[in-house]
Amino acid sequence: MIQQKSFEGLANLEKRLAEDLSYLQLPAAEWVPVTEFNGRRVLDVAIVGGGMCGLVASASLKLLGITNTVCLDRAPEGLEGPWVTFARMETLRSPKQLTGPALGLPALTFRAWYVAQFGEQAWEALGKIPRTQWMEYLVWYRKVLSLPVRNRVTVLELKPARDDLIEIAVRDDAAGSVETLYARHVVLATGRDGLGGGHVPDFVRTVNRKFWAHSADDIDFAQLKGKRIGVVGAGASAMDNAATALEEGAASLDLFIRRKDLPRVNKFTGISSQGVVHGFAGLEDAWKWKFLDYVLRAQTPPPRDSTLRVSRHPNARFHLGTPVIGFEERGGAAVIKTPKGDFDLDFVIFATGFKVDLSQRPELQHFAPYIRFWQDSFTPQPGMDNSELATSPYLGTGFEFTEKTPGSCPALKQIHCFNYPATLSHGKLSGDIPAVSDGANRLAKSIARSLFVADCQLHFERLVGFDTPELLGDEWADAGENAVLEQDTAG
Repeated sequence: MIQQKSFEGLANLEKRLAEDLSYLQLPAAEWVPVTEFNGRRVLDVAIVGGGMCGLVASASLKLLGITNTVCLDRAPEGLEGPWVTFARMETLRSPKQLTGPALGLPALTFRAWYVAQFGEQAWEALGKIPRTQWMEYLVWYRKVLSLPVRNRVTVLELKPARDDLIEIAVRDDAAGSVETLYARHVVLATGRDGLGGGHVPDFVRTVNRKFWAHSADDIDFAQLKGKRIGVVGAGASAMDNAATALEEGAASLDLFIRRKDLPRVNKFTGISSQGVVHGFAGLEDAWKWKFLDYVLRAQTPPPRDSTLRVSRHPNARFHLGTPVIGFEERGGAAVIKTPKGDFDLDFVIFATGFKVDLSQRPELQHFAPYIRFWQDSFTPQPGMDNSELATSPYLGTGFEFTEKTPGSCPALKQIHCFNYPATLSHGKLSGDIPAVSDGANRLAKSIARSLFVADCQLHFERLVGFDTPELLGDEWADAGENAVLEQDTAG
């Protein structure tokens, strides 16, 4: 059914949001002193990424009065993040009522945005949020808050300019130029692959790329029509890619699943609470590891709707207990090797997740040797080894990187890892929808504290120099003088 939008309703919502912000005296007044370096204005915060996490980080900083910021995103406007690129689910997996990046403002929620356009009845009838509609909401979010995003700008390199300043080399594809920016803080709001990239087994990379792709790649599914397609993995992205291939007319779809059964229970959902949101970061390291190691071993099941989206096709086959142990090109076909035999296919999609690998992030090359990871700080109990957790960055209280060797790279603390690999240090606050506002608030308040402390001399001078009087001196008479006159007269 085609929905009819109410532009008047949306205009009224925007007016309501403006009033709410006014009542709360938000955004706060600007307060960070202007700084310069090499004759140029320095950004207080540069945010790498203009997707959901980048936008909510920018908004949270703005509400605190930190406005000399910019989001840098390599995608064209409206294509930031995964929502209309490599995300291939029909709807979001999060329940529709979650407030996501709304930062505690009712008029900024997806629900308010949706109801303003389509009405309460449509909201009640809505099951889950369509993926592309979530992108429309984020586009509106950026516009209504007037967030500073520069599109088609790629960060090429980060390096220390001083112990408290980051030099940023960027390529502006729209202008066809390379420029240098300076920022006091840099936030990496770079998603699931923010510290690496898509992971595939080593034996896959030796095969010609015309035969395979990672699930996060730009795949032309129309070209897969009539082809024999394989998908490796059993998570949500595996199901979404498999379903998309089938819907585009794949001749057959073979899904290779290492486990003998699919996981059934999403463990972390069972303990979702404000306690977890605010308390996880306060746990001792052993407890943080124990929680996430358990969740990763249990694995997250693919959504029921996504799984049914695949299984309803008669030409889809689920191969349970069938790990992939090899991959090669043979006779013009892609051959998947398993303990149950070989499978000849035309194309294979590896939905095998992401891996922290700083060698895939050339923009971080000057900082990579100094970043402290959990494997540098924590040794798990026997039987709890986990390479994914071991390569998580060991972050400070404001998502900032910490040094592997104290004093080796002081500027490292100016870079904040507000992306998915931060989960072991902070919980699920920097990648998923449910608690992203809490993560952004934690990040922004930490940066605000750091900026104030760094500028304390200037703030003290402002204090000393402030001379706007509350009293003018004519509001009272000196009782002492009157009393002396009266006494003299009486004498």
